[in-house]
Amino acid sequence: MLDDEKIFDLILETVLYKNKSIVVASSEYPAELVRSKFLKLNMFHVEYAMDCMRKNTSKIHNIKKYLLAALFNAPSTISGYYQAEVNHDLPQYAANDK
Repeated sequence: MLDDEKIFDLILETVLYKNKSIVVASSEYPAELVRSKFLKLNMFHVEYAMDCMRKNTSKIHNIKKYLLAALFNAPSTISGYYQAEVNHDLPQYAANDK
């Protein structure tokens, strides 16, 4: 499994990237947007991305691309992920919109 130093290296490489755009999950984004999102990552986002990677059962052909996408999307998806976990494990606390 990836260690903290390798994750830090990927984040640093992405933040210091000099081209105008970066491809994340087959979509091209302005490098400034990707840089901004990566600079806002915290330990919980990294932990979440690693947890998603650990729970993945399909073959990952390019770990670097997978992790780049997981980190890029972490701030947008982390709360929904953990809410779904709570809803599954503790259905009595699930939001009920009825």
